[in-house]
Amino acid sequence: MRILVTGGCGFIGSAVVRRLIGFTGHEVVNVDCLTYA
Repeated sequence: MRILVTGGCGFIGSAVVRRLIGFTGHEVVNVDCLTYA
């Protein structure tokens, strides 16, 4: 399974990405604009 995370470079998003990678065997795709709001 491939999981898409938007905004994964922020504080909460990065925690979600790390948790998904650590606790599931799924592929994680992160999409983020990398700009300051």
